[in-house]
Amino acid sequence: MTTDAVPSDLPGVVLAGTASGVGKTVATLAVCRALERAGRTPVAAKAGPDFIDPSHHAAVLGRPSRTLDPWLSGEAGAQRTYARGAEDGDVCVVEGTMGLYDGDVSTAAVAEALDLPVVLVVDATTGIESVAATALGFQQYAERAGHDIDVVGLLAARARGGRHERGIRDAVEGLRYVGRTPPLDGLAVPDQYIDPQFDDDPPLSDDLVDAAARGIQTGTLLDLVHAPRLDTALSLRADDETGLTVAVATDAAFRFVYPSTRERLASRAAVATFSPVAGDPVPECDVVYLPGGYPEDHAARLSASGTLLELATRAAEGLPVFGECGGMLALGESLTTTDGDTHGMAGILPIEARMRDRPVGLDHVGIRAREDCLVAPAGETRRGHEFHHSSATAAPDANYAFEMVRGAGLDGVNDGVCEYRTLGTYAHFHVGSGAFDYLLETV
Repeated sequence: MTTDAVPSDLPGVVLAGTASGVGKTVATLAVCRALERAGRTPVAAKAGPDFIDPSHHAAVLGRPSRTLDPWLSGEAGAQRTYARGAEDGDVCVVEGTMGLYDGDVSTAAVAEALDLPVVLVVDATTGIESVAATALGFQQYAERAGHDIDVVGLLAARARGGRHERGIRDAVEGLRYVGRTPPLDGLAVPDQYIDPQFDDDPPLSDDLVDAAARGIQTGTLLDLVHAPRLDTALSLRADDETGLTVAVATDAAFRFVYPSTRERLASRAAVATFSPVAGDPVPECDVVYLPGGYPEDHAARLSASGTLLELATRAAEGLPVFGECGGMLALGESLTTTDGDTHGMAGILPIEARMRDRPVGLDHVGIRAREDCLVAPAGETRRGHEFHHSSATAAPDANYAFEMVRGAGLDGVNDGVCEYRTLGTYAHFHVGSGAFDYLLETV
């Protein structure tokens, strides 16, 4: 029997930033490496819906990094997802999103839902006492913002040693100083909105991660972490095997899958992976899942791939196919890159997509099913996330499965184009939304 209930005694800490770009990912990797040196087995996690930072965590640690987002999975789902980290390690480092209090689903909200202490990451490039003042201000703002959280520590990002570090440490009375990351050349992770990097290679060399870890005061940090008080009771359907086979596209073009989703699919069905970029045949299966990713970077190979042609044939024969974001684009008629090159895609869904230089949709989304479809029954709402640099134009007679409650979708009003038993959405779903359980049960 398979369940997703695990002991809720995994100690952890949230590394929150004062803003985006202050060095949270580097700090997370440095803290994890320092914990490894101290004989611990750290696991990382990410607040918010991001796919890219968790890929960096996993590449450096060799362990999955889970997504913790109460909007996507509900508060109880986020708690269960956190608790599952105990299967891979003995202490969890949660990287925040944006600034501590920013966003509808903020890092502060995640820390509160998980009952975890917060260490604030402050960019200390040019400040000393102002770094401490910033941290203390963030600590005091929690009550005004209505969040029941404990900001207990400060990590100075890009701080020099010696007098610079001593000045920050001595000024930050009321918070524990847990160390610094140094201002080294190359010690930075590409901005995901400008230069997305999503592959199996670590974003930083081992030497750079080691150098960043030397400034972390591991003993102080371990004094601050604690095990949260969580209710991780069984979720519905966790142990119901379906006997189905799910074919999941897995290659450089289709990478955006939450670890929790992979785990749930594997617990309820047999999973067969295949690579459309490599031209693999579609496995014998009951349903096909094409995750999001970067099909635009591989559009020429996808267009020449026999996989998409086979998918079109199988879809016309009634095989259920679900594509999220980039997966939806691959199921459409054509995809035009930012260079203006147009490539034919599978031709299953009546949409033509074009890549844009800036994000077109970037938000948590809510969508309500107009009719029964692969991931929801009529009238039910699903929560998800969208982050796409493309726009998709649907044929005038396109059939839309969802109306937008929140978010951009395809045209601000609709999401979810249907044809045969194929569905494509701009929305990405977490398993906690219920979309994937419904998919298996519907098939």
